[in-house]
Parts: sequence; C-alpha cells; structure tokens
Amino acid sequence: MERLARFVMHHRRIISAFWAVLFLGGMFSASQLSDRLSLDFSLPGQPGDDAEQQLIETYGVSTFDTYVAVVTVPDGETVEENQDAVAEVIATATAAVTDVQLRVVDFANTGDPGFVTDDGRTTYALIQAPIPVTFGPYIEEQLDPALEQAAEGQGFEGGLTSYGLLAAGGDTEGPSVLVETLFGAAGALLVLIFVYASFLALLPMLIAAVSILTTFMLVLGLTTFSDVSVIVQFLIALIGLGVAIDYSLLLVSRWREERAHGRSNEEAVVVSMKTAGHAVVASGVTVAISLLALLVVPVPFLRSMGIGGMLIPLVSVSVVLTLLPALLSSIGPRIDYPRIRKEGTASRGWSAWARVIVRHRFVAAAVAVVMLALLIIPVFGLKIGQSGLESQARSGPRFDTLQTLSDGGVGTGILTPVDILVPASEAEAAAEAARGVDGVQLAVVGTIKGDEAVVDVLPTDVTVDSDGTAVVNDIRTAVEDAVSGDAGVTGLGATVEDYFSAVYDKFPYVLALIALITFVLLVRTFRSVLLPIKAVILNLISLAAVFGSIVFFWQLGNGSDAIFSVSATGAITFWLPVLIFAFLFGLSMDYEVFILARMREEYDRTGDTSMAVITGIGRTGRLVTSAALILFFAFSALASSPGTDIKVLGTALGVGILIDATIVRALLVPALVSLFGRWNWWLPDWLARALFVEPSPLAPITPKKAQPEKAPAGIG
Repeated sequence: MERLARFVMHHRRIISAFWAVLFLGGMFSASQLSDRLSLDFSLPGQPGDDAEQQLIETYGVSTFDTYVAVVTVPDGETVEENQDAVAEVIATATAAVTDVQLRVVDFANTGDPGFVTDDGRTTYALIQAPIPVTFGPYIEEQLDPALEQAAEGQGFEGGLTSYGLLAAGGDTEGPSVLVETLFGAAGALLVLIFVYASFLALLPMLIAAVSILTTFMLVLGLTTFSDVSVIVQFLIALIGLGVAIDYSLLLVSRWREERAHGRSNEEAVVVSMKTAGHAVVASGVTVAISLLALLVVPVPFLRSMGIGGMLIPLVSVSVVLTLLPALLSSIGPRIDYPRIRKEGTASRGWSAWARVIVRHRFVAAAVAVVMLALLIIPVFGLKIGQSGLESQARSGPRFDTLQTLSDGGVGTGILTPVDILVPASEAEAAAEAARGVDGVQLAVVGTIKGDEAVVDVLPTDVTVDSDGTAVVNDIRTAVEDAVSGDAGVTGLGATVEDYFSAVYDKFPYVLALIALITFVLLVRTFRSVLLPIKAVILNLISLAAVFGSIVFFWQLGNGSDAIFSVSATGAITFWLPVLIFAFLFGLSMDYEVFILARMREEYDRTGDTSMAVITGIGRTGRLVTSAALILFFAFSALASSPGTDIKVLGTALGVGILIDATIVRALLVPALVSLFGRWNWWLPDWLARALFVEPSPLAPITPKKAQPEKAPAGIG
C-alpha cells in the first residue's frame, strides 16, 4: 500500500488523465447500455425451460407474459349472438401488432364455452408474444388502443390485462436510472456535508461518478459476448453510488485524521492508504467474493447480475486507491475548507457509547440478541414464489378488466396459463387429462402446427407460489400418464419449480463455499481466528433478520400498504432471496471490516481490548453510520421504482444495511469483542504461516497498560 501510494502521487497527472478518459467513455456507454440489456429469465437445462425453448422455436412466442384481451357485448346480448363481430374485434386488434409474431387462443378458434363468462356477455383471448428485448412498454402500446377502437366500432367494450401489466402498477414508462441515481446522490451529499463540513464532501461524489460510469462502460463491453440482465443497470448506479462513497469516506477521513495529527500531506496519504486503504481492499474483495454465489448457480440472468455486481466493488476499489490519493495529494488541502469539523480526536459521543457497552457488555449483547431474535421469527413463514395478485395494481383499466372476468366466474389463473407441448395426434388426450385435475378451469388444444400442438391449461388460481406449483405438478403427472410421447410443460408455475431445482437445492453448498472463502480472507485481514468466525456467523444472523423483516413487511403486508400502497405479496419472488443474500453478505461485511480493522490496529498499539473497542468505535462509529445512511438513500431510490419486485429488493437492502449498522455493528460487535477479550486477537503460528501473515500469540491475562491515543512520535 505504501509503494502504491507513492507511485500514485508521483504519477498523479497521468492517473487523473487515465480516469478522466474512462469517465468520458462511461458517459457515452451509459446512454447506449439500456438498449443492450436482456429481459431473458431462462433456466437452461431445466424441464420447464426446455419446453419454453421448444415453444419459442416452433411457434415464435413465449410464456414470459400472457396478455388477456377482453371483449364485453351490451346488456341483453350474448357473445354467441355476436360471435363473428367479436372475432373480428380480436383479429383487428392483434393485426395492429405488426413487428412481432403472436399466438392467439380464443373462443373463435377453439369453440370452448370456457372462454365465455357465466352471464354470456364477456369473452377473452389469450395472446402470447416473443420475449421483449427492452425494458418498458411492449405490444400493449399497439394492442391496447387497437382493441378499444375495434370494440367501440362494434358497440362493445374492450380491455387488456396481464400479470406483467398488473405488476407494473400502471406505470408504462418504467423506472429512470438517472432520476433514481440523482435522488440517491442528493441524500449522500447531505450526509457528506454533515461529515466533512467542507468542500471536501464533493470529492467522494466525484469518485462515485467515475466508478459508476467506468462500470457502465465495462458492462457495455460485456454485452457484446454475453446477455446481461436489465436489472444490472440499477445495481451499478445505486449500489455503485453507495459503495464508492463509503470507501472514499473511510480513506478521506483517515487522511484528515493523520493531517490533524501533524503529518505532511503526502505522509497523511501514505498512512491512510496503509490503514484505511488496506480495509478498503479487504471490504471490496469481500463484496466481490459474496457475489460468487450468483456465478455458481446455473441461471444466466443471475450470473450476469453476479458479474455486473462484482465489477461494482472492484472498480470502486481501483478508483479509490488510485484517483482518490492522487487528488488528495494535489488539491485535497485546498478543498478542505472551511475546516469546521476537526479529526484530531475520536468522536466523544461514540467513545462514550463504546465505554457504556464495555462496562455493560453482557446486557448489551443480550439486548442485541433479543432484538435480532424478534426480527428473525417471521422468517420461518417465508414462502418463495411470485407476488400474489393482491399486491399488484388494485385500480385502473388493467384491474377493472380482470375484475370483469372474475365477476363473470373466470378464475385468475388465466393470467398464468400452463402450456403443454405434445404431438398433435395426442393433443386431445392431453387436454382431456388436464381437465380432470383439481384446480383446472379450462384445458383446450390451442394451436396445432404440423405434427406439434400446444395445449393451453388455465388453472383456477394464479400459479405463483407452492400451492400453484402443486397444481402444475398434478397437470404434468396427469398428462404424462395420458400420452405416450413427450410432454413438455412450461409457464410461470413451471419456471418457479425449475428455479427451486436449479438454485435452492444447491444453495447450501454455495453458502458454505462463500463462508469459507470469506473466513480465510478475514483471517488474513484481522490476523485472528475468532473474529472472522464471529463476523461470518453475525452476517448470517443479520441476513436472517433481514429476511424476517421482509416477510413481516411484504409477504404478510404489515406496513407495505401504508407506505407503498401494496397489499401483502403472499410470497417473495423466487429470484430475490439469492440476489439479496449475495449483495447484503458482502455489503454488510464492509462495516465489520471497517470497525474490526481499526480495533486490531488499536489493540496492536495498546495491547488492551477495552481500549481497542473504545477507540475503534470512537473512530469508526460516525463513519459507519454515515456510510450506512448513504447506502440507505441509494436503496430508498431503488425502492421508489415501479414494480413490486424492485421495491422489495430496495427495501430489503436498505433495511439490511440499517440493521447491520445499528443492532449488529454498533451494539453486538463491540459487546462480543469486549466479552471475548484476548481471544479476539489470537492467530497460531501454523495458521499464520499457511496464510503468509504475521502470527498473533495469545496475550497474557493481564494486558499492558492502555495508552491514550496520541500523535506519532516526533510529530508536533
């Protein structure tokens, strides 16, 4: 770190110019990236995905979102009496979608009375299209107005709905990455102004801008040979904002502290790199390692989020350890004006807090454990699947259209049909078998092409959770028993099943691998056996508390309606838990590294665990709290996006950071370190040699007399 710091300062103009070029390239890349991102959520190798690919290859459409076009005839008339006119309305509406191929299944081409409501006045058509290639409006832009116009021309009423349209909550434009990033940046700037009380607050914002735009440029390059999920752009912008500022906050604050102790500007940069810079490297690598969980699972869109996510901390660390010291060594002292807040001594408030915890360590640990236990309890009711309809739009034309069908006796399962691909010769037998399954309201031979056929099965209820996937299993079993050839089953319910098989069956092994790698890294960082074990265990406990919180808030609906106008989701979307784990495991470990690295430094200086806790918390308490607030603002911006899933992700990450920075790091961690005493700092010779670090023998029971924090010898 010292060699790197001196190299950077010696070549600061070249390094600054290098990052300036990447910054400009990133500005261009950011404007191009959104059109290159993918909405593909496929799971290669799984039976449901194999059937989905067969559907795409044979018919050119997907079950990504099945649109339901609804036509209602006037009072006193029936659909059968107006059959030709109704068919013309559907045909005219679908013909308006000219740029993609559609598959339409309705009363006209099946003759099945299940497509007509109980009162005989309303009918519906199932419309499937290819997987969209961009985020935002799709065929509904053409289909919806054409349907309404064609229906009005016949004196009818027309409407369009789908699971995806309901989930969007009526917002057709989609979230703005720029607006959300600016919202998060404004909150971060307020925190930085409070921390520094000088123009120095602008420096971490500049570092974040360079980090985010450089990551965008790298991801744009990644899209040339790999699909990258559309969600990655939000993760880069908002998590990148928080991570880059957090790392900058740590380094700049240590630089300020060393200058306050009388060091020259360049020596302050060197010392801050040797201490805070070392913690930044450990934190960044820990975050990157936690995202290995997304690279190991055989799901392309999660892997792309893992790769994009790994770039966030790695790029941020690179910028913080090169551009930031270059700027501090040149313009740092000039922009540190006015110097209202001093860094010469530790925070009196946080030091007093640490003394209280050390004095009452058993009580502090017990209080933290009880608080975490209360948060964890709801996690035992966690259901993984897809958000229920109750959490989607509850007003507007999409909801009204679905309500018309529900009032007419049509179950909500029309939004999540089960498509069965069978040989054409056995299509009728497959449909008949599916009709006999409990929980099925309709099964028809929807489309025949050559020797292949699609049987459309409509469950009574949406197949978004374990109850729904049980119906899908029953349908699969019934059809396989009824036909002699292959029967492929696809749809949302099949996707949820595939996801469990592809991800959650193997996830415990992935979790063990991530925990082991993190443990080894932290042993090297802290030169301790006990501290890394405690860090990993506390991280897992903190994550359990986060999942308990989102079950209580979102799945059970305790507060989601009041804050977001979203009713209980009934389940947590199947891809969210893995993503939440991967990001929070690393991000929350940041604070552990920041705090314990400073405690280790103070213990090495004084040999007193109590003094290490008091000084460590006194020096890092305000930084960790400020860093947590910055990330919280970023995740609050993410939670402001339309769509329930993104709201759940944003709130989970935000609440996770707050739980970790308050209950865990500010209360439980110092209490446990104080309780463990000299065992915190023990690293045996054999393990130290294996990891190429200096050993840390077990100290005698009576520590050396603690010395107060003071300036280094020979300075002022």
